[in-house]
Amino acid sequence: MTAQSDICLAVPQFASRLAALRHSLASKGQDALVIFSLDNLRYLVNYAGEAAYGVLTANSMYLITDYRFVEQAQEECVQCDVVCRDRDRQSLGEAIAVLLESDGARKVLFESEHISVALWQGVAKANPCVGFAASGALIEQQRKQKDAWEVAQIRRAAAIADAALARLLPQLTLGVSERDMALELDYQMQALGAEGLSFATILGFGARSALPHCIPSRRTLQAGDLVLIDFGAVVNGYRSDMTRSYVAGRADARQQGMYDTVFGAQAAALATLRAGLPAQRADAAASAVLQASPFGQYAGPGLGHGVGIKLHEQPYIGPHCTETLQAGYVVTIEPGLYMANYGGVRLEDDVLITDDGYELLTHAPKLFELPL
Repeated sequence: MTAQSDICLAVPQFASRLAALRHSLASKGQDALVIFSLDNLRYLVNYAGEAAYGVLTANSMYLITDYRFVEQAQEECVQCDVVCRDRDRQSLGEAIAVLLESDGARKVLFESEHISVALWQGVAKANPCVGFAASGALIEQQRKQKDAWEVAQIRRAAAIADAALARLLPQLTLGVSERDMALELDYQMQALGAEGLSFATILGFGARSALPHCIPSRRTLQAGDLVLIDFGAVVNGYRSDMTRSYVAGRADARQQGMYDTVFGAQAAALATLRAGLPAQRADAAASAVLQASPFGQYAGPGLGHGVGIKLHEQPYIGPHCTETLQAGYVVTIEPGLYMANYGGVRLEDDVLITDDGYELLTHAPKLFELPL
């Protein structure tokens, strides 16, 4: 099935997202919403390009772009009208004004966190009769709960990552470099069908595995090294995010203790997950295992985050999280230990919250010792 066929199947979901957002606007007494986030445009109308802005009213959804992206927008977008702006003759503010006026919108929310002050001043000047107010994270809040189509894309991205790691592991032999292994993993994900990488692959050997976001270097794998690999694939704009940790050869007592502690912390957190659970409880369960171990001082703060169109989405699960988990949330559970100048261990999986528990979306085995 092609990506475009997948989108055709998802048209009802896109319509539902717009309907839910219109309901939120109406409940706030607002006539329209001006959208500046490309991630939110991808969520609402499937646009995957650049240089675009959205205007949602009670009756219409518009995407404003220019000649460089208009054909792409017309091909990709669903449930919206594409407007091609002549940048030499019409400012963005003037283009927005035409659309707001055509739908009689006077009370309008806008995504203040996704626009520069200079650009916003131009938009406001061109719309003197409009009462603007910041929208806050209106769409991001809606994005937390994934529909069945969104979950299917994340599941496919996770399956690609699982398969790519399985192809990589036999190549993790003494003398290979972090950089070469990261490049190989990236290649395998795209060879298996990923449209891109969730983020720049994190891969570290030895003491460098203690860097939570290690940039792969030319450091080579030595016997006894800890190995940390954090990576993900993208399918139809949706991301996976997984971490596995290994040791090159036989683990010593400290390495095995670190791994067992992280494994136990993740298992404790997973055991608490279900719809209606305060997310903070999952963090507390993992933290209790980490802090009861000899390695508590090396524990990384926080437990995980939502994942979807963006790598890091709401909710952010940590000791200060006030979120109650809901069915349809996709979150990472990723406790870790990071011992400077020695090495680190992290295990991370993508998890779908369900009414009665959870479903793992990432399935790569959690073996620890790599055969030499």
